[in-house]
Amino acid sequence: MSYIAAFDQGTTSSRCLIFDHDAQVVSSAQQDIARYFPRPGWVEQDAMEIWASQIGMFTKALSRAQLSAGDIAAIGITNQRETSVVWNRTTGEPIAPAPVWQCRRGAPLIDELVAAGHGETIQAKTGLVPDAYFSASKVRWILDNVPGARATAEAGELAFGTIDSWLIYKLTGGTLHATDYTNASRTMLFNIHTLNWDDELLNLFDIPRSMLPEIRPSSGSFGEVDGDYGRGIPLMGVLGDQQAALFGQCCFGSGQAKATYGTGAFVLLNTGEHPVQSKNGLLTTIAFSSDAKAEAGTKAGTGDVPRVTYALEGSVYSAGSTIKWLRDELHLIRTAEETEELARQIDDTAGVYLVPAFNGLGAPYWDSAARGVIVGLTQGAGRAQVVRAALESVGFQVADVLRAMSEDVARCLPGSCSLHDLRVDGGVSHNDFAMQFQADVLGAEVLRPRLVETTALGVAFAAGLAVGYWSNFDALCAHWQLDRTFTPSRPANEVAALVGGWQHAVSQARL
Repeated sequence: MSYIAAFDQGTTSSRCLIFDHDAQVVSSAQQDIARYFPRPGWVEQDAMEIWASQIGMFTKALSRAQLSAGDIAAIGITNQRETSVVWNRTTGEPIAPAPVWQCRRGAPLIDELVAAGHGETIQAKTGLVPDAYFSASKVRWILDNVPGARATAEAGELAFGTIDSWLIYKLTGGTLHATDYTNASRTMLFNIHTLNWDDELLNLFDIPRSMLPEIRPSSGSFGEVDGDYGRGIPLMGVLGDQQAALFGQCCFGSGQAKATYGTGAFVLLNTGEHPVQSKNGLLTTIAFSSDAKAEAGTKAGTGDVPRVTYALEGSVYSAGSTIKWLRDELHLIRTAEETEELARQIDDTAGVYLVPAFNGLGAPYWDSAARGVIVGLTQGAGRAQVVRAALESVGFQVADVLRAMSEDVARCLPGSCSLHDLRVDGGVSHNDFAMQFQADVLGAEVLRPRLVETTALGVAFAAGLAVGYWSNFDALCAHWQLDRTFTPSRPANEVAALVGGWQHAVSQARL
């Protein structure tokens, strides 16, 4: 019997999960990793620590299941996106700490480019809102500020990659410098229409093309492991973390969407083979890519032209962090599980709305000046009303994003892509009250799977598909198991009134 290993390299930890043919987890291991904050707004990590921790968790997961490297049919890699590593091709060593996706050190450069009139060009080519969040400004900062970096890069001796590319390079013993289309689409150097690195963008950011990795399909070959811990194991799947969750939720069709509720919430809507340019501050990104042979249900080949699926993406800043705030700052609850019991003790919030704009508002508002508010308080409002309002705020925010997505799709692709349902994972998805409220304000079914490790499952699916471990997309869907469906139950006029109250509360947060 063979297995698929998923490397899940996140912002705060490195994990390895091992899956069997039934898409069940047979073993896992996890290790926390450090973030460093050398200056206000700067966030960085040690790429060598990331590498060592990821290999350590692979060997530990194997040991726990009493497996050997020979039992692994393929490895897939999913990763925190946008975090950037620049390393020397000769030594294989990073030349600087890796700026994390949260790092703002590139913001002055982005401001300069936008002020010079390049913002629309960047967004049209990349589908991204110009921001230091993405990789390009981080790489430029390293070239401009690390002594000797610029000259070394222009001599062709430096390599840049997101975390997936860094792990591939190390896993293959430095023989392959590659990434997949989903991660490439988060660098702000990739043209989502031509599906290649863009010379105009490279010139704008003054980054040598020689630094960039080869781009390959998400479900396809990324070389073989060259190390005693797993020599010869094929690397066959790579996906950015949010795209991996979309893949793990089997959202392969146009109009299918997922929401991952973590500290914030990430919402992705599959728009099929058509990139939708947003007018509502959403991101256009690559959802996944696979060889055409894999789509047809046979073992993946290595065709030059991959099948690419696009998505719209929106991020909500505060979801699980709102519940944490109730616990740690207001002391209204002791555990997250208490929120559901409190919310069910009352029929409604009595007009109380909580807008958790602790760090501004994300999509579709993108208002960094907004601040959190609680509106509608009366003497009859108490602990239960505030807790319930906090839970409802998560549903309202995700619904805001999906409504914006629907507007963009209706404008660009009328009649071709409508929301079927919303598949959910992450911490808040375990709360039945919150998920029922989500279904009500969306007016669409919310589907929660039994296995909520959808990020790791998604890249395991991509790797397994590429080696024929699973035969086709239908076989993957057969392993997606439903835990519960939440069906809309509130009258439309009641939902409209609730949404109207929420929008008024948001307007107060933006004063």
